[in-house]
Amino acid sequence: MSALSDQAVDLPPYREIVPSNSSSHFLAKPPQPKQYRWNRDKYSHKRRFLDIWAFVGTLMTGLWLDSKPWSYQGGMTEEKKVIRRKKQAVWIRETLLNLGPTFIKVGQLFSTRADLFPSEYVDELIKLQDQVPAFGYEQAAVIIAQDLGKPVEKLFNNFDPIPLAAASLGQVHRAELVTGESVVVKVQRPGLKQLFAIDLDILRGIAKYFQRHPSWGKNRDWMGIYDECCRILWEEIDYLSEGANADTFRRNFRADDWVKVPRVYWRYASPRVLTLEYLPGIKISHYEALENAGLDRKLLAQLGAKAYLQQLLNDGFFHADPHPGNIAVDLDGALIFYDFGMMGRIKANVREQLMETLFGIAQKDADRVVTSLVALGALSPMEDVAPVRRSIQYMLDYFMDKPFENQSVSQISDDLYEIAYDQPFRFPATFTFVMRAFSTLEGVGKGLDPDFNFMEAAKPFAMDIMNGNGTETNSFISEIGRQAAQMSNTALGLPRRIEDTMDKLDRGDLKVRVKAAESDRLLRKINSMQLTTNYTILVGAFTVSATILFVSDKVTMAVLTLGLAIVSGIFLVRLLQKIDRFERKM
Repeated sequence: MSALSDQAVDLPPYREIVPSNSSSHFLAKPPQPKQYRWNRDKYSHKRRFLDIWAFVGTLMTGLWLDSKPWSYQGGMTEEKKVIRRKKQAVWIRETLLNLGPTFIKVGQLFSTRADLFPSEYVDELIKLQDQVPAFGYEQAAVIIAQDLGKPVEKLFNNFDPIPLAAASLGQVHRAELVTGESVVVKVQRPGLKQLFAIDLDILRGIAKYFQRHPSWGKNRDWMGIYDECCRILWEEIDYLSEGANADTFRRNFRADDWVKVPRVYWRYASPRVLTLEYLPGIKISHYEALENAGLDRKLLAQLGAKAYLQQLLNDGFFHADPHPGNIAVDLDGALIFYDFGMMGRIKANVREQLMETLFGIAQKDADRVVTSLVALGALSPMEDVAPVRRSIQYMLDYFMDKPFENQSVSQISDDLYEIAYDQPFRFPATFTFVMRAFSTLEGVGKGLDPDFNFMEAAKPFAMDIMNGNGTETNSFISEIGRQAAQMSNTALGLPRRIEDTMDKLDRGDLKVRVKAAESDRLLRKINSMQLTTNYTILVGAFTVSATILFVSDKVTMAVLTLGLAIVSGIFLVRLLQKIDRFERKM
């Protein structure tokens, strides 16, 4: 939630609110908001358990029905499956909003995980916004007094009781310090930590269930995803950590006058309260307002891309949620960044592996890309990497026939996630945050300038890194040297690899996989015939048993046994139909 959030341009830029010492500024009450079951100071673990598992149970039932052809009127088709998933996605988004802050944030995090969920779900979760009611001024005043040690009247000359913006984790109030500085005060929602503790405890059980599930647990590290969500959520509600992030971000751009970051007033900060410099501006996606202010939209698009690439490639510390509500523009054309609760970091070894991936992509070398992805932790090591290698090779062949500057980040990420979906990929949170940020900035840039292309803007940065910040000749020599070193390492390691292969052969650990299409079809046919035999025996046995029981005047048992015979008969008929379709395909 930004300091000015989506309300940044509802006020004319730099419009001053005249402060007043009148007590009415402290006593005025905003309209009473609609109450949600989760919007309270204390929470019941049992009630939350029932609410959350009711959602999960309903969702699981829907997913089970999705795989059953008989649940579709007129038969199952791909078009009908897509329509049903879209309806489910809308229901999921609305239910997450009703379940409260924890699930709103989890949904927003999952909107970056197109490698885990169908595209229909991801597209709908992207729309999940913090459209929740504000909590009362009295509650905000109590939290401020508890954390800062003084009542609001002693800390501020003026404090607007009606918040500028309200979100699931907290809300922002306009205020003026006793020393005269104009500030915004971010106050955490009451009882939020207790709600997080209850919800995350329940979610741990859900994650364990999904991990053990024979279908949903396959190729998915649900416990790892749960731990990642916990880390991000706890960091985001620690306002002292957010303040430290804002200071680090501001230091990184201290030499650039075209980027502004609100100053943190540490005397008025605590884990639940954060006081920031008031920096109003025009929301970057309000294009008409930017035009009226005489600002160059094409230049702003370039500055937005430049700012983020500098964070990512130079600083290794980047804003992980750069949506339009978190970026504004002042009258001088400088970018203003808000909300530093969710930040990302890129370590040196990650950058090295990213470079290795880039070289592999440039050379259309799927083996090199697979190796670097395993080193990054984005791909799990496995015995048979052939399917994954083929998918990556397809992606390289498809994309690399286009000029670099004509490629779309959004399209690349969508296709990458589509290939990764239901594959053994484990995209780290940093990777997904970067891809989402790139796609968001590309959308904002195109809104500012229809001719804007993020890949073209990124080209100088990418070339600079790939050239090692040196001349073209030095880069060429460096690349030859690097490849020569790689070849020498491979040659020196070859005897050892041969020895390891021989050892595996001696131990019987070497596995050779041979696929024969005709053998596979024959085995499937034999398996189907065995099942047909079993069902036929069951139908006959149940029918004979029901007859004997009926003759013995045990009518109830006879009816139950006859029911089992009918059920077995239905399965037998369906299996025979399946075998018939299989024979026709052959």
